[in-house]
Amino acid sequence: MSETITVTTWHLEQTSPADLRPTPAPSGTPLQVVRSERTGPEFARFLYTAVGGPWTWTDRLPWTYRQWQDWLDQDGLETWVAWVAGSPAGYVQLEPLPDGEVEIIYFGLLPGFIGQGIGSHLLSLGAARAWDLADRHPGLPATRRVTVHTCSLDGPAALRTYEARGFRVFRTDDAEQPVTAAPGPWPGAGA
Repeated sequence: MSETITVTTWHLEQTSPADLRPTPAPSGTPLQVVRSERTGPEFARFLYTAVGGPWTWTDRLPWTYRQWQDWLDQDGLETWVAWVAGSPAGYVQLEPLPDGEVEIIYFGLLPGFIGQGIGSHLLSLGAARAWDLADRHPGLPATRRVTVHTCSLDGPAALRTYEARGFRVFRTDDAEQPVTAAPGPWPGAGA
């Protein structure tokens, strides 16, 4: 019998652009946040594994190249990348859902950039871009709600960071999951 752990998932929302409490870029950091307008599967998978590897993001590891491409090709999906001195530091990915909802589907930093104020600023920009997503994609309805979720396997500051940016918890779920080692950015790197 395999060992399990109780994982708590918090679902958060903003229901108005006025909910957003932005954070400026940290001073003294050569930070740029740029929309990746031609995100290919290789770069998307790199960001996913480099950011999510320490936090046991595993659901998309088995995806094929075609699955990544199909997902990236959906209208309105956007990837915003934080760059520090020419190196990728983290990303926020926006996915439009039906009826004017936009989910911050992925957000986080590479381990070497955590704790420097970059994440709060990147999340602020990501949420702002979720609110004006339809301005860049005229086929989408105006955003009426921005959602995100985090769980007890994510970084210890994740929930606090979302709430500090104006997101409110609207649902909490607990589920038993098998205990698995965080994979790191590639299989075996987390060991």
